Parts: sequence; structure tokens; C-alpha cells
Amino acid sequence: MKNIWSYLLKNPLMFLIIALPAAIIVEVAHWNPLIVFILSAIGVIPMAGLIGKATEILAEYSGPKIGGLLNATLGNAAELIITLMAIKSGLLELVKASIIGSIIGNLLLVLGFSIFLGGLKNGTQRFDRRQAGNHAIMLTLAVLALAVPSMFSHSIGPEGSMPVEALSLGVSVVMIILYCIGLVYTMVGHKGGGDSPITVEPVKHGKPEWSKKIAIIVLAGSTLGVVILSEMLVGSVESVTASMGLSEYFLGIILIPLIGNVAEHLVAVQAAIKNKMDLSVEIAVSSSLQIALFVAPFLVFVSLLMNHPLTLIFNPFELLAGGAAVLIAALVASDGESNWLEGAALLAVYLIFGLAFFLLPSAI
Repeated sequence: MKNIWSYLLKNPLMFLIIALPAAIIVEVAHWNPLIVFILSAIGVIPMAGLIGKATEILAEYSGPKIGGLLNATLGNAAELIITLMAIKSGLLELVKASIIGSIIGNLLLVLGFSIFLGGLKNGTQRFDRRQAGNHAIMLTLAVLALAVPSMFSHSIGPEGSMPVEALSLGVSVVMIILYCIGLVYTMVGHKGGGDSPITVEPVKHGKPEWSKKIAIIVLAGSTLGVVILSEMLVGSVESVTASMGLSEYFLGIILIPLIGNVAEHLVAVQAAIKNKMDLSVEIAVSSSLQIALFVAPFLVFVSLLMNHPLTLIFNPFELLAGGAAVLIAALVASDGESNWLEGAALLAVYLIFGLAFFLLPSAI
């Protein structure tokens, strides 16, 4: 327990954990839904950080291969829980926006900040060009897979029809298979050297900070906390969008990905500042790949069990944002070098998309 308290005191984000009981009190008292939304969003941040830390500790106990799989599987747990709650409430447009928002957030905001701040401190930084090329190929395939149902659905049938749902399910199967192949490629190893296009965060060696029992308790407790907060967060979305004039697209594209991944984003930025650019790029890009190749198709199947079928039909604005983010990130990473100007360019594109989605009406 001493190590847990030490971790909580050393990490400034953990002080936000007080938002969890505050959000519950406000919800029970039936106060303004906006206050519930804000407190719930703040409370998810430290919970997501604790999930990541507990997963990291368990990965140290389980060894590099199983540990890597744990990191890859639970890397976006908080955001996955939020989207599951949104599906349960029938907010399918919010879910689809959050999928694209996670991709552009990681590739433009996180990678942009990492390159910008890392470049300001360290000058030109270098990373594995070959691995960046592998990532670019996988990201392009992932975005193409997400775009195919949208492009073909108009000729196949109306959204929600059996042929369109069958197309989404078929594409989802292929995407999950591709994701699993990438994991096998990583875990089993391969001939000829090089790195896997879907990589998992390396497991640290040495004595873990927490015992296995404590890590499991923290993981279970923080996951339960995210479930409770996500229920309140999603339950207040419609009131917030109506009272503030915001669209579900803006909440999904900008806010939900930020809320669920702040802790992971900070790790990527800190790695870049410490001139560990390979790790920084890995965190940003691998998270995008996981969202596109695993989380999105997984949600399609889970939505069927919740009687709110989710199809991979995105609007043209979402497809434009996702495709542009992948293209720009691939161009920046193509030479294996980065500087603060490239980071500023990525951030500028993200701000432009943020402004556009902020002004986009809910009904389009």
C-alpha cells in the first residue's frame, strides 16, 4: 500500500481522483448535467492512468510476451468502456466520432506535441524509419478498411439494412484477423529481422513496484470507477449538447479521446522530451492502430448484443479527417527524422479539424 500512496502523491494527475466521489454526489443530488459531465470527465483521467499503471505492473510479472499482449489489449480500456456505455445508450454517432477522434488525436495531437516539444529541447530527433514505414502501411490499410463500408453502402442499401450490416461485420472480421496476425508476428517473432507493424510496449525488467495482488485490485477498482463515471458521463451527453449547442461529433472527435487517454498521451510527450523518440512514436501510432483494427470492429460485434447495431458507416467529414491524419503523419515520419516545425504543423492541422467539428451541426 505504501508504494501505491507514493505513486499517487508523485503523479499530479492522481489528485483528480477526488472528482469520482464528487461526480457521484452531484449525480445523486440531480444537479446540473453539465457539472456531472465535467466531473465525470475529470474523474476518468486518473482512473485511466491507474489502469495503465496496473497493466504495466502485471506485464512485468507475466513476462515479455504475455505482458506485451496485456499492454496491447488494455491500452485503450478507459475509452473502450466509455464507448460501450455510449452504445448501451444508443449514441452511435458519438461512438463512431470517438473512433475517428482517437486516430486523429494520436496522430496529430499526441505525435504533434511530442515532436514539437522534443524538437524544441533536442533539435532534430531520429527514430526507426523502417518501423515508421510499417506503421504507415498498416494505418493506411486500417483507414481504408473503415472507409470501404461508407463508400459502398449507398449502392448496397440504406444504413441499418441487412446487407450494410453484413458488410460491416465482414470488414470487422478481416480487421480483427489482421490485428491478431500483427500480434502473432510480434509475440512469436519472425525471420529476417526488423520490427512488427503492430508493436507492443516493451516490458521493464527489475522488481515491480507493486505486488501482483495489489495490481489486480487496482486494475479491478479503477475499471469499476471508469464504468461508473462513463455511465454518468454518457448519461449527461444529450443535456450538455442541447444546453451548450455542441454537436456529438465534437464531443466524440475531441473530448472523449482526450479524456480516456490523457495519461498515455503524457507518457508519449515525456518520452520525446527525453529524446526517446522511438518510444514516443510507438505509443502514438500503436494506439491508433489498436483503435482502428481492434476496438472499432470489436464494438461492431458487441453492439449486436446490446441491440443497438453499430455499422462502420462514417460521414465524409470523419473519413476526411482520418485519412488526412494518416497521410500527414506518414509524410512526417517517412524520413525517420523530426523537428519542432513538423510538430507545429501536425498541431495546426489538429486545431483546424477541431474548429471545423466544433462548428459542425449535429444533424448532417
